[in-house]
Amino acid sequence: MDGLLVVDKPAGPTSHDVVARMRRVLGERRIGHTGTLDPAATGVLPLVLGRATRLARFLSARDKSYDAVIRLGVATDTYDGRGVAVGPRHDGAWPSREAIAAALERFRGTFEQHPPAYSAKKIDGKRSYQLARAAARQPSSTGGCSLPAPVSVTARTIDIVSVDGDCVTLAIDCSAGFYVRSLAHDLGAALGTGAHLAALRRTRSGDFTLTDSLPLAAAENDRDAALAAVIPLDRMLLSLPVVVLTEHGARHAAHGRDLSAADVAGGTIGAAEVCRLLNQRGELVGIGQPARAPGLLHPSVVLV
Repeated sequence: MDGLLVVDKPAGPTSHDVVARMRRVLGERRIGHTGTLDPAATGVLPLVLGRATRLARFLSARDKSYDAVIRLGVATDTYDGRGVAVGPRHDGAWPSREAIAAALERFRGTFEQHPPAYSAKKIDGKRSYQLARAAARQPSSTGGCSLPAPVSVTARTIDIVSVDGDCVTLAIDCSAGFYVRSLAHDLGAALGTGAHLAALRRTRSGDFTLTDSLPLAAAENDRDAALAAVIPLDRMLLSLPVVVLTEHGARHAAHGRDLSAADVAGGTIGAAEVCRLLNQRGELVGIGQPARAPGLLHPSVVLV
């Protein structure tokens, strides 16, 4: 069973829980997810099945879109509603929509973002959330909990959907690796009110949206519906440029050999950093990337 199943994850289970549950439903051991959603978050969670697991890193690296509700007034140690309040609670007037819009300006475009302490990022080889939990068990410690190193992220758009008292609803289009929890925390700091993420729904992951998704409960209750919703390999990563291989080229790719212009029937070697490799029947053979030698294309992933 090869392809992609886009699940609409409910609040509660972890992304790994969803993978385990769909392994039982589909009877397929090779299943992975392509971008973690926190347990409280909902929405688009693409699952790769079978040979498609080899494409996971290309799917994980795609842009994401979210609807987020940020609650002003208090920060938490996890940057979301599950955490413990830290710092004083805000007891003044709530910022105006104009003030919130002005504060958000610094988070648009490309910038260095600190991931939350409660995240899977690593610090000196250990998961940050493990270190944060260990620090929380030692309240007498004065050292605090270190944040993971900042990473470069991009927010292509951050639009204010509504402002209702202490709740700010945003629509966000961002790069992979962007933490909406960090945005909530940092916005609260910028406004001087404190803030945390109250709700999060992923509406898009790469090429796939909620329209392409199947609710987890529906997938679990109807295996046939889940099977019918599987997107085949040939319809994955459609936004990548295509290089069509000759018959000889497809055989060369299957053996991991670098490809030259003589192996190509359509498309251009070197036109993009990543491309889909198709055979003469339009089937996805693999993923190509520029080889070390100029003018050659290397099949970095082979699916045949």
